[in-house]
Amino acid sequence: MVKHKVVILGGRGMLGSDLTSACLDAGWDVQSLDLPEFDITNSVHLAEAVGMGDCVVNCAAYTNVDKAESEYEIAYRINAAAVGELGRLARQAGKWVLHISTDFVFDGQSPKPYSETDAPNPINAYGRTKLAGEQLLAQSGSRHCILRVEWSYGRAGDNFIKKIISRARKEGCLSVVEDQRGAPTATTEAARAICVLLAKRPVGCFHYAAAGQASRFEVAAFILDKLGIDAELSPCKTADFPTPAKRPLNSLFDCSKIEKLFEEPIVHWKIPLERFLEQL
Repeated sequence: MVKHKVVILGGRGMLGSDLTSACLDAGWDVQSLDLPEFDITNSVHLAEAVGMGDCVVNCAAYTNVDKAESEYEIAYRINAAAVGELGRLARQAGKWVLHISTDFVFDGQSPKPYSETDAPNPINAYGRTKLAGEQLLAQSGSRHCILRVEWSYGRAGDNFIKKIISRARKEGCLSVVEDQRGAPTATTEAARAICVLLAKRPVGCFHYAAAGQASRFEVAAFILDKLGIDAELSPCKTADFPTPAKRPLNSLFDCSKIEKLFEEPIVHWKIPLERFLEQL
């Protein structure tokens, strides 16, 4: 078995922490880096990180979607400029890079799930910085792979699932949008998918999400039902609750390209989510 030497940037984040565990379980050498000792916007830190392994997975990102509207420069430095620099350093060192991106590079207006060949058109600052990161990585000339994920949740960090549980318990009633559709995707499942990519080292862009689809409202109803939380849940429209950043209404991915690399089909979103709720 090949013993990969994997460097994970943003290793304490929601996806990074689960990926670190998955790589260790696979028996690989892992260097997991994150703030405060590692700063992706620091070129010296980046160069050291690239030198530590034979491949780099970038899970580090500025992810506060609403705040990015007013903190565009900070978001751009982390999500775009640093990714371009990572690509440049990786090309010089002959290292393969796997970069994590997002459904927010799309405008959400498509009537069907997005494939890797669909043209991006971000509708908020966060999405624009993430798309710029993809473009700068491509321009770097490095051997790289981009993995776009959607509606992620995990034990580390804040996410939609935890927010719904917290609000339902505190407030007893909540309105949840019914016109945003996607597939809640566990970071544990995304980490397993990344391990397949790490073993095969493909080049190009891939979409990954749990199988099936649901509205945010349907996901919330599933959570309350499984946890037995007696809270009043009502559907609403995205337009009813304006936020600083616009959200894409359709976040669905066509995952047929990445699924060809797997030995088993991607599982339905309800299965990992039920497991996650049991663990909580």
